[in-house]
Amino acid sequence: MSVAALSFAIFAASQVGTPGPANMALMTTGAAHGLRAALPFVAGVALGKQLIIWPAGFGLMELAVRYPWAFEALKWVSAGYIIWLAWRVANMRLALKGRAKAPGFLAGLIVHPLNPKAWAMITGGFTAFTAPGTPALQATVTIAAILLATQIVLHPLYTWGGSLLAQHVSGTAAERYLMWTLAALTVASVLFVLFGGGTT
Repeated sequence: MSVAALSFAIFAASQVGTPGPANMALMTTGAAHGLRAALPFVAGVALGKQLIIWPAGFGLMELAVRYPWAFEALKWVSAGYIIWLAWRVANMRLALKGRAKAPGFLAGLIVHPLNPKAWAMITGGFTAFTAPGTPALQATVTIAAILLATQIVLHPLYTWGGSLLAQHVSGTAAERYLMWTLAALTVASVLFVLFGGGTT
């Protein structure tokens, strides 16, 4: 009775490391504000997944079976929130970095709880990589630790990547196109999650 930790770590890296709504929000925030200013948001995004993992590990998913409409509603609310984040960043200009305030820790904290694919990935962790009969605490601690470690490494890289892109286009004609492209990719990733699967 245990969690297949190595297999789940590979799965987690593949999911957390590929583009999706959360990563695009991180990249666009890094582009708009720079890595340092975005760090509270990054920390919030990383820790926000824990708000799903622990309740899921102790039986929340049973409620999903009983009340599927609630989780369907959550999916659409989450899409609206992430699209709103994309719109907010798309309309910022990099030259205003010093005056515009980066989204903070609390804004990041609710990205994953409002991300339907994060719920699907975590549910998969408990169902596909955990042996039947594994104690809930053991399974939850293992999945929580692996996901947090993966996010601590990969989330800042996405944010830094956005910041590097911004350094090359700030104040140029390409600036508007970069911000709108990142926003469009964020929206596309949300739509892909809603209608075709995808990653966090």
